[in-house]
Amino acid sequence: MRQDIKHHKWYKWEVLALLWMAFFLNQADRQIYNTLLVPIKESLKLTDGEAGLIATLFSLVFAVLVPLSGFVADRVSRKWIIVFSIMVWSGATVISGACTGFVMFIIFRSIATGMGEATFGPANYSTIADYHDEDTRGTAMSIHQTSYYFGVIVSGLIAGWIGEMWGWRSAFYIFGAVGVLHGLIIVWRLHDKKTEVVPAAEERKGNGDGVKFLDSMAILFKTPTALILTIGFACLIFVLQGYLTWTPTFLHEKFGMDLARAGFNSMFYTHMAAFVGILLAGRISDKLAHFKPAYRILMQSVGLIVAAPFIVLMGLSSDMWMVYLGLAGFGFARAFFDANTYPVLYDVIPPKFHASAAGVMLFLGFGVGSLSPFVLGLLKPVLGLSAGISLLAVVWVFGSLLLFAGYKIFYARDYKIAHSQQ
Repeated sequence: MRQDIKHHKWYKWEVLALLWMAFFLNQADRQIYNTLLVPIKESLKLTDGEAGLIATLFSLVFAVLVPLSGFVADRVSRKWIIVFSIMVWSGATVISGACTGFVMFIIFRSIATGMGEATFGPANYSTIADYHDEDTRGTAMSIHQTSYYFGVIVSGLIAGWIGEMWGWRSAFYIFGAVGVLHGLIIVWRLHDKKTEVVPAAEERKGNGDGVKFLDSMAILFKTPTALILTIGFACLIFVLQGYLTWTPTFLHEKFGMDLARAGFNSMFYTHMAAFVGILLAGRISDKLAHFKPAYRILMQSVGLIVAAPFIVLMGLSSDMWMVYLGLAGFGFARAFFDANTYPVLYDVIPPKFHASAAGVMLFLGFGVGSLSPFVLGLLKPVLGLSAGISLLAVVWVFGSLLLFAGYKIFYARDYKIAHSQQ
């Protein structure tokens, strides 16, 4: 019966729907902290530096553990990795609501939640890639990315409202409990398409078909396009982590918005524009890739350079409508990067290393990007959030230029090598 289900022509879209909801909850749980940062700071008596450090340590834990989870996802059941991940981060989210001090928040928010989310990404994206070939992969990845946008928007609105009505702790309890419920649905409905586990005995014999840890970790560094993509991804995450953590506080302090409005407005315009942008970008990406696969990474380069002026606009404008325009333009343009991240990676990496390479990319991206909330927290008393947010534009200009170099010099060669090994 399971074989019939997982080979049905529509099942790949059910898989996408299941993982869409899982990633929605993943991002919603992550955004609760950012939306409710003001009452959390007041309740736990945190400094700006400590508040930024909690977000930074979360990303560092995520970054350190995600390469190992990518390696494991290439060797064991991806379904059960996904189930484990959802249960851990959702349970830790519930417990985070009961935290009474800085150290407890570090343990359950930064460490436990970070660990749960670290195990999700590589298995999640490689499962989508298992069910969607190059004809639908860009579209599927783009649809999947919309869950990130909705997760951030909905959590910003609902968590802010819950925080105003019943206190910040209730938001953690509710979102975490819904995650546990969805984990049970995943147990019931999700099935692995590939379960090609290499026995330990074969690996000890040096079987060349096995996915070995050092090979898995090194493959990205041996592929120039993948390495350039990873640096570009680190630039993306650096800006996004700073934006997600501090923009609700920025609107609350600069424009006097209450928590619900600040949480909603800081996320709604960016992510609704990104929702439109990524659906458009996904279709364009799949069509252009038929003519020249390298157009995927070119779209990423263009997306970052176009977004940079909007970052400055949203940080420095004193008129609210100009800030909203900056938020929307920033979101729409960055969607052209998001739509192509995993299609580009999987274009230049052999299939047996997909999850491992994704793990290394996430490790480096979040390892660098995790510094942003802490850096902006330290700069806040010196420069203010307006200047700090605006300076993030420089990071994306650098990333755009690097990605363009990858398009011109390396992509075609790396694509050919990867596809010769399939």
